[in-house]
Amino acid sequence: MNFVLPNPHKIASSVIAFLFALIVAMQPALATITLSHADETAYSYLISPKDGQTVPEEFTVKFGLNGMGVAPAGVDREGTGHHHLLIDVDELPKLDEPLAATKNIRHFGGGQTETQISLPPGKHTLQLLLGNYTHVPHDHPVLSEKIEITVE
Repeated sequence: MNFVLPNPHKIASSVIAFLFALIVAMQPALATITLSHADETAYSYLISPKDGQTVPEEFTVKFGLNGMGVAPAGVDREGTGHHHLLIDVDELPKLDEPLAATKNIRHFGGGQTETQISLPPGKHTLQLLLGNYTHVPHDHPVLSEKIEITVE
């Protein structure tokens, strides 16, 4: 009985072709982002500072949340999320994608409910936006009112 071994190059190219086809076929599934649900009555708010307040260059920001709970990023628990502080953001980021971490969008993925920040003197705006376990805002965005502060 004679056995003919397959050409290893043909096997390798077949495996590569199969993997490529699999990756291409999976692209729509990989690109799908699921929005977590938030009740329409849920809202976030800034406990401090208050709108119109004058603060020193370094100050504490305290986050409030009503109608939902706080959970760290990576924890997929219904009815929860974690805070993102928007600083001097004129136009909201896309609300159906993960929020980018920038100097103007600060992430609190550990479930923090307050932070110390430093800003240069002048007028600034602050706003909270709750993100789900993957930093994506909820189907009904849990967004605070934007406040304006003056830093001395």
